[in-house]
Amino acid sequence: MDYFNEIEKVDGQVADILKDEIHRQQNVLELIPSENIVTNAVLQAMGSVFTNKYSEGYPNKRYYGGNQFVDLVEQLAIDRAKHLFNAEHANVQPHSGSSANMAVYNALLNPNDCVLGMSLSDGGHLTHGHSVNFSGRTYKFFGYGVKESDCTIDYDNLEKLAKLVKPKMIVCGASAYSREIDFKRIGEICKEAGCLMMADISHISGLVIAKIHQSPFPYADIVTTTTHKTLAGPRGGIILCKKEYSSAIDKAVFPGMQGGPLENIIAAKAVAFYQASKPEFIEYQKNIVINSKKLANELIEKGYKIVSGGTDNHLFLLDLSSIEMGGKTAEDNLDKVNITVNKNMIPFDKRKPTDPSGIRMGTPTITSRGMKEKEMVKVAQYIDSTLRNIGNEAELSKIKLNVEELCKEFPIYQ
Repeated sequence: MDYFNEIEKVDGQVADILKDEIHRQQNVLELIPSENIVTNAVLQAMGSVFTNKYSEGYPNKRYYGGNQFVDLVEQLAIDRAKHLFNAEHANVQPHSGSSANMAVYNALLNPNDCVLGMSLSDGGHLTHGHSVNFSGRTYKFFGYGVKESDCTIDYDNLEKLAKLVKPKMIVCGASAYSREIDFKRIGEICKEAGCLMMADISHISGLVIAKIHQSPFPYADIVTTTTHKTLAGPRGGIILCKKEYSSAIDKAVFPGMQGGPLENIIAAKAVAFYQASKPEFIEYQKNIVINSKKLANELIEKGYKIVSGGTDNHLFLLDLSSIEMGGKTAEDNLDKVNITVNKNMIPFDKRKPTDPSGIRMGTPTITSRGMKEKEMVKVAQYIDSTLRNIGNEAELSKIKLNVEELCKEFPIYQ
């Protein structure tokens, strides 16, 4: 393959590892919802000559010379992001979603300020205030979560909590929550509490663009997102905000949090934003959700319990407590048959985080491969057969062959 020619000449070991990884991706049903497959155009931009250029600062305000073309591509990414999300301001330099969140906190909060964030155990993210994370160590976070009755966000309790603790900011968004988030209601709570609203839409940004999920933009002061996941771009982050916060946000990113931006990744973000502006991207997002609902429903019909009873988006949590199985056991055995998921805590979990009661799965990657509802029936069957045949290596080998055959029907990176 031409793709490997130069690497093989220079470093055969890395070339071999790359070949193995491409082979793995081609032959695996990737169900981790935070992963996706980028296009060849995005790959090419990531590996472009922009990686050679240092460009501290912002377009037309650089600290080094020779940035005329860097300025063009970064401004293009900024303009496209603002248009896609109908945002007043965009900063496309954050290296990740976590660094984007860190920059927002540094821009608008002081250490020990009170903040409300969705608890990790209820579907939130580490950077939404977990005690082991910089967010929970630097700021006084209080966690809100879901109702035990149906595992949906308890907005009434969030409202009571906001009145009680008087936060400076409420952070909303999730990494393991399968229902639509009511940004409008959270915006009303923030307005009543007199606090800032930050929405982290890293998981659902593609759905927001496609208008499949409610947008946070009429209500939120600041919005962060990664550019991979449902957006299907390079690994990175962006910050979108109202104009009044633009200066503080930009200063927090550079020079506050980062030095030189990764302009090759920013170029790839620009490509991803362009792709996301096309009608076929809207159809793709619709298919992600259709596939997610179909896969969840198929598993429900086979007797499994889905947290909150189903899904409105690209992911869901499979509750394994009813079959007395740990998430680690499920993850390890599904891995044996080339189905990749991640173990995950479920709300009110009685097991430990290293071996929780759930597994998280989603459909962005397999939808990118072109799979539709009829393939979800097969995927559900393979998951069910695997979990019912743990220890039966002969049966697991048969399932693996079936998975590989399905993958061959939907090739990637030929």
